[in-house]
Amino acid sequence: MSSKMRSDTQFERVLRYFDEDGDGKVSPSELRHRLSMMEGELLQKEAEMAIEALDSDGDGFLSLEDLVVLMETDGEEEKLKDLMDAFEMYDTERCGFITPKSLKKMLKRMGESRSIDECKVMINPFDLNGDGVLNFEEFRIMMH
Repeated sequence: MSSKMRSDTQFERVLRYFDEDGDGKVSPSELRHRLSMMEGELLQKEAEMAIEALDSDGDGFLSLEDLVVLMETDGEEEKLKDLMDAFEMYDTERCGFITPKSLKKMLKRMGESRSIDECKVMINPFDLNGDGVLNFEEFRIMMH
């Protein structure tokens, strides 16, 4: 699998997470709802403004292509912040690590059912210090 295909799959997962009605696009209300679940309230107007700024075809929704452009053109500082935000989403136990249990929980939210053992197998190649969990640096390496 090429890295291009893998990254498109990651983008598709992000799109599916935000795209609650499954129409392949992210509406302002879907963006607002998912972001409010992640980091508190986002005003409808702010969500609409964010969509408007990123919407390439002017239909009022974010397509997969819009998300890819957004994620590929962010500055390095923004990418690091996004990675930290993603890490925090996966760190459902708020322990500073992604554990097999927290990975299982996050994958379930994204519609993928995995056993604890499968999650251990997913973590293992990136667990550089062998402690069975991913710290932020190990997560960052995994995401590149």
